[in-house]
Amino acid sequence: MEFPAYHIIPEPKLTFEALSNAHDIHPLRGLKTFKPYSSKLNPIGKIRIAAIYPEGSYHIISNLITELRSTHLPKERTAYLESFTGIEDIFGVKVELVPEATSISLSTQDVFKEGVAPYISLSESISGCIREMSKRKLEYDVLMIYLPDFWSPGFEDLEKGFDLHDFIKATSAMLNIASQVIREGSAIKYKCRCSVMWRLSIALYVKTGGIPWKLSNIDQNSAFIGLSYATRLNPNTNQYDYTTCCSQVFDADGTGLEFVAYDAAEIETRVGENPYLTRAEMRKLMSRSLELYQRKHAGRRPERLIVHKTSHFTQSEIDGAFDAIPGNINLELLQIVQNTNFRGIHYLDKNGEKGADGYPLNRGTYFQIGPQEVLLWTQGNVDLNNKKYFKEGKNIPSPILIRRFAGDGGWDRNCQAILGLTKMNWNHDALYDRLPVTLGYAQSLATTIKRMNKLINKPYEFRYFM
Repeated sequence: MEFPAYHIIPEPKLTFEALSNAHDIHPLRGLKTFKPYSSKLNPIGKIRIAAIYPEGSYHIISNLITELRSTHLPKERTAYLESFTGIEDIFGVKVELVPEATSISLSTQDVFKEGVAPYISLSESISGCIREMSKRKLEYDVLMIYLPDFWSPGFEDLEKGFDLHDFIKATSAMLNIASQVIREGSAIKYKCRCSVMWRLSIALYVKTGGIPWKLSNIDQNSAFIGLSYATRLNPNTNQYDYTTCCSQVFDADGTGLEFVAYDAAEIETRVGENPYLTRAEMRKLMSRSLELYQRKHAGRRPERLIVHKTSHFTQSEIDGAFDAIPGNINLELLQIVQNTNFRGIHYLDKNGEKGADGYPLNRGTYFQIGPQEVLLWTQGNVDLNNKKYFKEGKNIPSPILIRRFAGDGGWDRNCQAILGLTKMNWNHDALYDRLPVTLGYAQSLATTIKRMNKLINKPYEFRYFM
């Protein structure tokens, strides 16, 4: 079977310090060289940290803040990871702990109570502290919650489907508190302090309202919506039977505005874990999403609206989307399938003979396999620092499958946008993700919203869920 010619999209550039012509494909190098995008538009100046921590471990939080002010050299991913020269040098912000009296310490005997499941007693203790800290919101910007290894019996309960991290995020988000969970194993004891400081500083900057980078060279009249569904616990039956619809709205440059979430009253069908909405529910969801965009843009509508989700669009969902979107907006509905059976190998001409390259296909390679289907490699080789760089390090990367249910035209613009959106996850320090942020964030939201037994029908800022 012969496929059509393939195309390669150049690695998308990111924009940094907004008042200068500052571009780079490397997020960390761009931050060090140019400063964050919002550094002059919206100077933060200071990030105040309060904490919930085990009794006697305040010095661990204090040491972590000291590390953020220090220089660290990479001990892993040396072909990619930049040296960390301190949060003030890179981000232009100071970070400080609020007075210890503003924070809350927990003794182990108060956390784990005899006769109570560990995950219940620990989560109740922490949620009580978060509620208490909500009364002091004007005294800090980010609430750190330190989870030592000896509290691990309460971190999860597989039988009940409980996860403490998601529970903390749901609890703090409902109180509009930006939280940062610090685990002993992944943050305090992790060997590469450079990587920890990059991840932590980016997260703190975003949670305080900063924008580290945006996408360059993308149609500013476009908007992106990521759809996700999650079943939620019905407190009356103790069964997961409520379906929550999440819709995240992103500007063309990949920066998230907010997202809406609400309990859907009508589900047309369910296949496995994938629910499908009725025409009326899809119309409601899309109307709220467009309203959210307009509210952030002085009533202006996008010329082009692209919707991403991982499951296919039913005819009812397609009809509901078109019902909600005015005819002068170009609507595209795209399913993005992560797992495919396709592989591709890059061949070179070696001394007159064809042979497999030691590196995979270039990231950004795509080709069409059907009238409304295209394969796109979001993983693969990137020319970085004049050298080949493959983030995953080994294995043959498989492409994602993009299937169009509405819209027309060529594929280059859609593939370029999706590839760019794989670089917009502000919750880590990597060069890219496999999925665009529209779907990556959707998965995070779906797991967290399961813990929100009292979902308030209002827009939420994603920074509270990071």
